Amino acid sequence: MFIINPVAGKKPDINRLQSEITNLMSENEQNWEIYITKAPLDACDKVRNEAAISLDRLRVYACGGDGTLNEVVNGAVGFSHVSVTHYPTGTGNDFLRTFGPDDFKLFQSLRLLVNGQPLPLDLIECNGRYSINICSVGIDARIGADVHKFSKLPLVSGMGGYILSLISNLFKGINRKLKLNYGDREYSGCYALICACNGRYYGGGFNPVPEAIPDDGIIDFLIVKNVAWYNFLKLVGNYAKGKYKQLTNNITYYGGPEMIIESDKPLKINIDGEIDITNNLYFKKASAGISFIFPQNSAFFNSRTK
Repeated sequence: MFIINPVAGKKPDINRLQSEITNLMSENEQNWEIYITKAPLDACDKVRNEAAISLDRLRVYACGGDGTLNEVVNGAVGFSHVSVTHYPTGTGNDFLRTFGPDDFKLFQSLRLLVNGQPLPLDLIECNGRYSINICSVGIDARIGADVHKFSKLPLVSGMGGYILSLISNLFKGINRKLKLNYGDREYSGCYALICACNGRYYGGGFNPVPEAIPDDGIIDFLIVKNVAWYNFLKLVGNYAKGKYKQLTNNITYYGGPEMIIESDKPLKINIDGEIDITNNLYFKKASAGISFIFPQNSAFFNSRTK
């Protein structure tokens, strides 16, 4: 099944993509379908419904960006006969960058993906929703949530929307009072942000934990403590470059299975680029992972199967 998001990134050429899929699958004897999404979460519902009515092996190709992949993953969770993958037609395609530039190029070949093989990967569960890449709560999630609001203003570009959202949220205050529970200990204080990493990249280029691996059985957490506004940009620049080991006065690393976060006020949460709002949340390694298809000749796949 090929799930196409018609509004991903710079809006893919749907006719060209459909022709590419049709020409490729005409060489196969397998049953196949192209489905063009109609609304948010439509991909999730489509995959879940198809998986529930058939026990035949199902391979799902998310043709879109990270949001499309997230929906496909959430639809497939819990179905052992379903494998998913990402054919990137979005803007960021951040999760695939985890596997390096050479593998990223391979994911851009639909033929190599169709002939690829699956490997089990971990997932992060957050309040009943699943993430294959990175979740976060704090100033970065608030900035990301407001970008589209500012980008809709006249004469404002995508980067302009991000800058306006950054300025707006800095004025609203960087830090929030939170209660954290992880590693059998409880902490209370003011925090700028907390990220939970299964993959390595998010936000179009942030790489907070460069050594994160999506099949090592743990979540890599970074806890960014109270940050003054005049130190924010410098700290975030180093955070984005994965220099957390040099910033132990400001950032705490924790590798483990779970973290619980409580707040007196509503929090915006980033889940693979999708935004949710809640007072209390948890990030934990999901009991069921996901079967993820890697393209032929993938270095990551080969390193895991030797």
